[in-house]
Amino acid sequence: MTLINHDSKLSEIIVHDPSTITVLDRFGITLGVGDARVIDTCHEKDIDVDFFITILNTYINEDYFPQEILASFNVAKLVDYLSKTNSYYERNVLPNIERHFAFLLSKSPLANNNLVLMRQFFDEVKGELLQRIKNDCDSWFPEIMSNEQQTSLSVKTVIRDIENDCTDPIEDKIDDLINMLIMHLKGDYDHNLGYAVIVAIFSLKKDIKQNNRIRNRILRPISQALSHTNA
Repeated sequence: MTLINHDSKLSEIIVHDPSTITVLDRFGITLGVGDARVIDTCHEKDIDVDFFITILNTYINEDYFPQEILASFNVAKLVDYLSKTNSYYERNVLPNIERHFAFLLSKSPLANNNLVLMRQFFDEVKGELLQRIKNDCDSWFPEIMSNEQQTSLSVKTVIRDIENDCTDPIEDKIDDLINMLIMHLKGDYDHNLGYAVIVAIFSLKKDIKQNNRIRNRILRPISQALSHTNA
């Protein structure tokens, strides 16, 4: 898809990539968009149109990552967006996967030990993700906002000098879970429910992967730069 711009229609964005519905929701935009253009909706809802366009393009296009543009936005915008993303995982995605898993288990013989082990592995992934969300909410995000208020540093001029390990163990474990389901989900089980579980986990994987680019390659270096400045 060509990059989204001010004149792009929201309906065409959603039709091209339905997963953007969840991103739009984080900006307070729901279905029923009619023929509205991006710029019109952003003005109506008092959304920073350039930030909105950059987030959507980053989410949709794997090769699109305007690091300097993202770093130029107010830190509060990045923190707010990632906070809403965390809430989406906690309130929507994880409960949805749990429901699918519960239905799948209820329709499968108890002897299907592979499925029980997969559910246990999902619970482990869920626990780690929820712990990270709690750490973000209780510690990391408040610390970033506090440090940002205490400095006049233009962090975008220094973040390129800070190296970051962008690997994410949660991403790796989600990949492991998907591989387990694809390779080892055998025996007697409801196939439609099995597909529903995999699709829901794939959706979580995509969302985490795309937003980890903002989290690890933009916000984390900004956080480190602010911490170093205020030390």
